[in-house]
Amino acid sequence: MQPVPLTPSEFLTIAHERVVLDVRSPGEYAQGHIPGAESFPLFTDEERAKVGTAYKQQGRDVAFTLGLRFVGPKMEGFVKTARRLANGRDVAVHCWRGGQRSGSMAWLLRSAGMNVVTLAGGYKAYRQEVLNGFERIRMNAIVVGGKTGSGKTKVIRALHDLGEQIIDLEAIAHHKGSAFGTIGEAPQPTVEQFENDLYTAFCGIDPARRVWLENESRSIGRVFIPDAFWRQMKASPLVNIQIPDADRLQNLLDDYVGTDKQELIAAFMKIDKKLGGQHLKAALEALEQDDYATAAMIALKYYDKTYQHCLDVNASPDIRNIDFEHGRPMDIAQMLTTLDFPQQT
Repeated sequence: MQPVPLTPSEFLTIAHERVVLDVRSPGEYAQGHIPGAESFPLFTDEERAKVGTAYKQQGRDVAFTLGLRFVGPKMEGFVKTARRLANGRDVAVHCWRGGQRSGSMAWLLRSAGMNVVTLAGGYKAYRQEVLNGFERIRMNAIVVGGKTGSGKTKVIRALHDLGEQIIDLEAIAHHKGSAFGTIGEAPQPTVEQFENDLYTAFCGIDPARRVWLENESRSIGRVFIPDAFWRQMKASPLVNIQIPDADRLQNLLDDYVGTDKQELIAAFMKIDKKLGGQHLKAALEALEQDDYATAAMIALKYYDKTYQHCLDVNASPDIRNIDFEHGRPMDIAQMLTTLDFPQQT
């Protein structure tokens, strides 16, 4: 008797103990996948398209036979690769709906002597688990805000070093949250993959303990914070840190001096209408002369106005403005851990 396919919650509970093989096509995997899963396609994108067309135009039997023709020569390679990836661990396999593809791969790997489980409903059921999970979110969050250059990300990571729980939204999004946010970052994930990665991060926290987040817009580059998660953030206390302008400027110089100047120019061009022609011209001229400090000062003036507007309309029930005479992230983080906040319910 074959094992009963696992529910998404059961599958995710044991996934870290096994190698997870996603047997969907490479294109499906690229659009979104379970974090940590290996792309292990039964069909190439082209093969999948041909099988799908055959199914629609000629029926199941023709499509099944065509699929066998594609898969047959690969079977030995599947077993060898699965053994290499598993490296002694058990295996978990899934496809889109938990049907033919994952069932076929599970049969093959079990026949080769491996312990294999499958996901009931496939990746589609996993995605529903993610979306439902966000609706159930209850987190004891504290949001760290501050003007551009305040070193909020560094403070968040210092809090982690101090043993606090964090969810690093910018790290998950591969974006710093401004027109300059892609500079020095890996390509952004799809919106779907961002949601998957964020949900995994959320599942890793203890809801009984506080968790620190950086203040963000709903959009971080081209990805978006899910509605339910966003509502929780907006209902959480906001600690607005303020450090000297000289430290803010230095933070920007540390982040961007030495990066591709053309990327900086392109970033300034993205905000040209809001910045104004005169300020844009001055910023571009400064960059051409390697005067990064002047360009950064122009950017700070623009973002300061934007941040103040966002702060004025912020709906947080508890906003605390805290001034620091320095910009040292670890010292700021240590001070933040001494603050007392009511337990959120």
